[in-house]
Amino acid sequence: MEPESRPIPLLGDIPLEYGQAIEHALDAGFVSLPIVGLEGELQQRLSRRSHRIRISGYLVGEDAAEKLKTLQQAAAKGEALTFSADITRALDLQQVVITSFRAAESAGQPNVFRYDIEIAESPPLPPPAQVDPLGGLGDFGLGDLGFDEGLLGDVQDLAGEVAGAVDDALNVIDQLGALANLDGLSVGGILEPLSTSTDTVRDIGTGLASAAGSLRSIFFD
Repeated sequence: MEPESRPIPLLGDIPLEYGQAIEHALDAGFVSLPIVGLEGELQQRLSRRSHRIRISGYLVGEDAAEKLKTLQQAAAKGEALTFSADITRALDLQQVVITSFRAAESAGQPNVFRYDIEIAESPPLPPPAQVDPLGGLGDFGLGDLGFDEGLLGDVQDLAGEVAGAVDDALNVIDQLGALANLDGLSVGGILEPLSTSTDTVRDIGTGLASAAGSLRSIFFD
């Protein structure tokens, strides 16, 4: 019975055909926190650290020097690579970088190089944050709550109308206050500005009522 063939570890597009040992190490990212009255220490996890893998083996054959050159160049560039091996089958290992590389050649063994490689997980960065008019609340399912994000512009327009009406009302109050400080009938045409201010107040009241009705139609219809 022929021995079962096993997949060759692959670092990027570089096959590690004569790998002798592969070790996987993981720091789960726990820190110890002493608590008064607690026997032992609370283990608080901050975040999982990167998976780290150590590979040792040989490069053998007429093209061993060329393979060594390829590995050395990959280590020197420091670019993200893919990695696949039996030991990482259960890991979601998307990208790795070579953090350490060592090679050795022994006298009397031509075309044979021993290597020792250490790689670490280097996941891709998440997409950049997007500006959201709702401050990110859109990710929490506002649609499921019955809120129509398209109404935000209408609400902002109505808010501007209400603010303008309030400013007009304050101006009228200032005018009425000035009239209250007049002495008797010494100023001609005193009733004319009072009539103008009254008309302005009526127009403001109509504008506020219209804005309130529009807000009701947005949120309750």
